[in-house]
Amino acid sequence: MGYNECMVKFDEIKQNERIVTLHRKEEEELAETLAAHHGVAYLDLSAHPINIDAMRILKEADARAAEIAVFNAIDKKIDVAVLSPDGEKVQAAVEELEKRGYKPTLYMVSHQSLERVWDRYKDLSYSFETKSGALDISNDEILDLTKKVSTLADIKKMIEEVLALKRAYRISRILEIILAGSITLNASDVHLEPEDSKVRLRYRLDGVLTDILFFDKETYELLVSRLKLVSELKLNVKEKAQDGRFSIKLSDAEIEIRTSVLPGPYGESVVLRVLNPDSIAVELDTLGIHPMLLEILKKEIKKPNGMILTTGPTGSGKTTTLYAFLKKIYNPEIKVITIENPIEYHIEGIVQTQADADKGYTFAEGLRSALRQDPDVIMVGEIRDNETAEVAVNAALTGHLVLSTLHTNNAAGSFPRLLDLGVNSKVISSALNITIAQRLVRTLCQKCKKEIKLEGVTKETIEKILATVTDKKYLEGIQTEKIWAPVGCSECSGLGYKGRVGVYEAILVDSEIENAVISNPSERDIRKAAENQKLLTLSQDGVLKVLKGETTLDELERVLDLSV
Repeated sequence: MGYNECMVKFDEIKQNERIVTLHRKEEEELAETLAAHHGVAYLDLSAHPINIDAMRILKEADARAAEIAVFNAIDKKIDVAVLSPDGEKVQAAVEELEKRGYKPTLYMVSHQSLERVWDRYKDLSYSFETKSGALDISNDEILDLTKKVSTLADIKKMIEEVLALKRAYRISRILEIILAGSITLNASDVHLEPEDSKVRLRYRLDGVLTDILFFDKETYELLVSRLKLVSELKLNVKEKAQDGRFSIKLSDAEIEIRTSVLPGPYGESVVLRVLNPDSIAVELDTLGIHPMLLEILKKEIKKPNGMILTTGPTGSGKTTTLYAFLKKIYNPEIKVITIENPIEYHIEGIVQTQADADKGYTFAEGLRSALRQDPDVIMVGEIRDNETAEVAVNAALTGHLVLSTLHTNNAAGSFPRLLDLGVNSKVISSALNITIAQRLVRTLCQKCKKEIKLEGVTKETIEKILATVTDKKYLEGIQTEKIWAPVGCSECSGLGYKGRVGVYEAILVDSEIENAVISNPSERDIRKAAENQKLLTLSQDGVLKVLKGETTLDELERVLDLSV
């Protein structure tokens, strides 16, 4: 009896399989008959290759809604599978594809053929290389990903989930998550650092490197290859440093990624610099410049000629300050030209050019070319050599307002630096209007910061710096009883800090500075000559921000030597 039951059960399975096969056959025959009726070619997609990249032309939701699928593409010629060519949604979708410049050829298919194509969407990585080498992640799916990623924990969890899949497309997906996370959290850099048995992923958030997670070396090797591919670097070169770039199209913004690959004992380490225009587009009044200095700067940038320099180490926000100046200055009556490397933020109405030393277009060459176009204002991304310095100084002397940056530690250091670059001491004071130094410090998370009493060594340090403030107007309304400390919450990903603010100092060129410059001065000589200007130093400005609860003394000491 048991044997017979088993036999019956076995027969039922076979019978069901035959029924399914029969149904499929009938469905294909019906699709073929309907295709002949409509005068459209018929296709059985179960025996036809699917071009995964072609599927990107139509979003999954739109394809399912219209009951169509794009399964092949050669340039603008595309093959489109449809259930019924007469359907309103099908016709609307095809019309939309034609508006986008595509030339569709329709094929009638069965519902099961469509399901087969739709099922491949789950294997589709949402990024792809465009003809320009860009990594296009403008799709709604990636935009959605940036909305889902709000904390460091989200990024870690998402990457771990993809790592567990071990699917071929996981490398592109991991890269998408890493990039989407860096954009959402406003990371300035992404660091991928191979160690003995694992690889460390870190973001630079508000100027400080923060660990995200560790992952395996096998995945990392594939990830490096993918990054080299999109950055147009040589895949087979592993013993030399390489630099490349690619861009991400996210909604209306284009974010440039600078790729730096460096060989090391455990493999190549990679740093991705994220140049997000949204993080550069800051208004002058929101940079954190003290109101008294801000008034001075607003007067200086309105002058028709001369030079304004911003100084500080890499990553101190110099370029952001220059862009804020440009946005404040610009009006349709003046001509503004910039020479940058790279162009980090596009400003409407301003002519922006990108220096490229490899092609012979240096800052100096760009500056000479810009002067031939009769500009009123010129921004030079950086003065780093004698040639650029001399052309910039001459431009400032001949009726142009020149904005630029120098790599010095403080405002006083600008003068010895220009002399080192070979600029005549007699023309420096004629050309230079004001020099500004700046640093970026992390701001306390306003949601979780806690108030603490000002006492001990911290109190001594702050009082010592406040005692050096010569103009007591700066101290009006400033309390000296308490400060605030970081705590950490969901709003700031547990870091206690969120965002950054600038700390500034400036030196105006007056008669005392002019006299000091002629005698080949040191930084100390310049600082002494500037004492009568009574402007805040970096330390003084920083301490005032500590007492206002904007940042902490620890954070200030991270970027400044307060003992000087």
